[in-house]
Amino acid sequence: MEQLAIFGGTPVRATPIGYGKQYIDKDDITAVTEALISPELTCGPRIAALEQKLCEVTGARYAVAVSNGTAALHLAAMTAGFQEGDEVIVSPITFAASANCILYCGARPVFADINPETYNIDPQSIEKCITPRTRGIVAVDFTGQSIEQDAIREICEKHGLVLIEDAAHAIGTRYQGKPVGSMADMTCFSFHPVKTVTAGEGGAVTTDDSEKYHRLLRLRTHGITRNREEMVHPTDALWYNEQVELGFNYRMTDIQAALLLSQLNKLPAFAKRRKEITEKYDRAFSGMPELKVQREIPESDTVRHLYILRLNLDRLTCDRRQFFDALRGENIYSQVHYLPVYWHSYYEKLGYGKGLCPNAEAYYREVMSLPLYYALTDEDVETVIHAVRKIVAYYRR
Repeated sequence: MEQLAIFGGTPVRATPIGYGKQYIDKDDITAVTEALISPELTCGPRIAALEQKLCEVTGARYAVAVSNGTAALHLAAMTAGFQEGDEVIVSPITFAASANCILYCGARPVFADINPETYNIDPQSIEKCITPRTRGIVAVDFTGQSIEQDAIREICEKHGLVLIEDAAHAIGTRYQGKPVGSMADMTCFSFHPVKTVTAGEGGAVTTDDSEKYHRLLRLRTHGITRNREEMVHPTDALWYNEQVELGFNYRMTDIQAALLLSQLNKLPAFAKRRKEITEKYDRAFSGMPELKVQREIPESDTVRHLYILRLNLDRLTCDRRQFFDALRGENIYSQVHYLPVYWHSYYEKLGYGKGLCPNAEAYYREVMSLPLYYALTDEDVETVIHAVRKIVAYYRR
């Protein structure tokens, strides 16, 4: 048995492999350089070009580019009309922004449990959470796998709920052949550097609803409009603009838009490579009783943002922390996605306690995310697999 590096053995790799990172090439650099020397660095023509490109990629009628994924969620929640006294159902296994956007509007997040095999929000748990105060659902395409669109849409139609899809992980994913971004009332994306495509920072909301689209545009820019039809005191003066509601400065720059436009041209290649790496990991780990592989619903053609390694702790003599530390000792830098949102101390202060979502809590104790990104070579992937197998062999019960 190979000795683990944390106990004095030799690491499987001399330099670290991180769990995720961006891929930037000469085309990206050229696109950003051209933006930098153009007359408009923000609110320029590249924003409109990007929004058109996002509509092409997602199949949505409208797209609104914003400064980051959290801004996208916030504006979507406001546009949905969530307010004080409302309840909005959300998954606990997500980045905190998915629930925070509900709090921003004065509403209360209600956490529905996850499916223990797919890790996405469970439609049956959603049904159990619905009350007369429920106004919407923020459903997360966790790891990039699509939510159960049909079942959740049916729940929304039955109860008159707004569906916001948090697709921060899921650009390029399809559900029954339809791109994510074209099915929910509003879909939110993030373009952080570890995502499949990046703008450095950035986000977007897509929708097919004209009224929602125009409100998203206003809210993105302080609630100010130049559209005479939206004004209280319209005028034909070319300089005139009017604030008609309280909004925010959530604009994206043309520099970011230039980078993202270039990145979106590479989305097919990025998606293909992420699928290849996911398949290699699945083949390597699916036959090992000490590990559990995330199940995918057949309707989802998934572009993975994250690859989740789940430990079967009944078959191992270590806990997740020991396994995580052992991987790091082998220079494989994993991460954990995510602490159940309501376990954060801020949410504790709001009255949330442990035990709300047993599947989510069991999931959290057993998981970590393995390296997954476009530039990961086949040799890198095999190194990660070897490191995992080495640690499993050492801790096998």
